[in-house]
Amino acid sequence: MPTFTALTTLTGKSQAEALGEAMESLTPEPTGIGVFELEDGSGLWEVGGYFTETPDDTALALLAAVHGAQPFVVSELPETDWVAHVRRELSPVEAGRFFVYGSHDADKVPADRIPLLIEASMAFGTGHHGTTLGCLRALDGLIEQGFTAAKVADIGCGTAVLAMAAARVWQGDFLASDIDAVAVEVAEANLKANGMEGAVTCLEAAGFDHAELAAHAPYDLIFANILKGPLVALAPDLVAHLRPGGYAILSGILNEQADDVIAVYAQAGTNLVDRGVIGDWTTLLLRKIDAI
Repeated sequence: MPTFTALTTLTGKSQAEALGEAMESLTPEPTGIGVFELEDGSGLWEVGGYFTETPDDTALALLAAVHGAQPFVVSELPETDWVAHVRRELSPVEAGRFFVYGSHDADKVPADRIPLLIEASMAFGTGHHGTTLGCLRALDGLIEQGFTAAKVADIGCGTAVLAMAAARVWQGDFLASDIDAVAVEVAEANLKANGMEGAVTCLEAAGFDHAELAAHAPYDLIFANILKGPLVALAPDLVAHLRPGGYAILSGILNEQADDVIAVYAQAGTNLVDRGVIGDWTTLLLRKIDAI
C-alpha cells in the first residue's frame, strides 16, 4: 500500500497547531499528523500528514492559504523506506559559507555560498536538525580561523553532509562511516548527486572498527554527530585517532548532557574550545592536547 506525505512550514506554534487540527477533517483522512518546531533557529514550524490515498491538492492549498503556510509538498514514499517518517521536503539551510538544499530549491543557491545538495531521504542529516546545523557552523568557524585539514573522518555520517562540506573546502583524505548500510548507500548517492564521486570514501563500520579508518589516522578533524552514549563509549578511540592539536566536532548531545561529554573527553585528552546551542542540542568543538 503506498504512503503519501503532505508537508508544509509556517511561523508560530499556535498557527501550526491550528493547521494540524484542521488537517484532521481532510478527505481522504490522514493516518497521522505531526507538528513540531524546526531546530535551525528559523522560528518555523513543520506540519505534516501521512495518507494511504493521494491527498486532495485543492483542499491542501486552501488550508495552506487560510493558515498562512507555505504550499504543501506532497510526496509518495517507497514502501521500503523504513524511516519514511523523517522524510521531508524542507527549505534551504545556510550555515556560514555552506548552503544545504534539496533539488527542488536548486534555483535558490546563492553565488557566494558553497552548495551541498542533500535530498531528504532514509538517512538523517539534511542540515535542518540542530545537531547537523551546529556541526556545519562549527566547521565554518574553524575555516574562518584559517584552520586546514588534510585528513578528515565523519563517524556516524548519515547523509555524509559533514564530510562533503569539508571536502568542498580542503584537499586530502576524507572518510565517512556509518554503522547502517542504508546510510552508506545514501552517502554515496549524495556524493554522486554533488559531482563528488571519489572525493569521500564511504565505509560501513561501527566507530573506528575498520582497517581503512585506521590506515588514514591520525586525523586533523573528526566529526561525530551521534548520541551521548556512543560518544562517551567512543571517546578513547576518537581521541587516539586525532593528531595532537587536531579538532573534534561532536553533536547529538542534549544541552543537559554536554558537561558530562566534555568531562569524558577531557579525561581522554582534549580541551573544550567552543560549545554551540541550537534548540535542545549542543555541539562541542574540542582540541586534542598537544604532545609535550
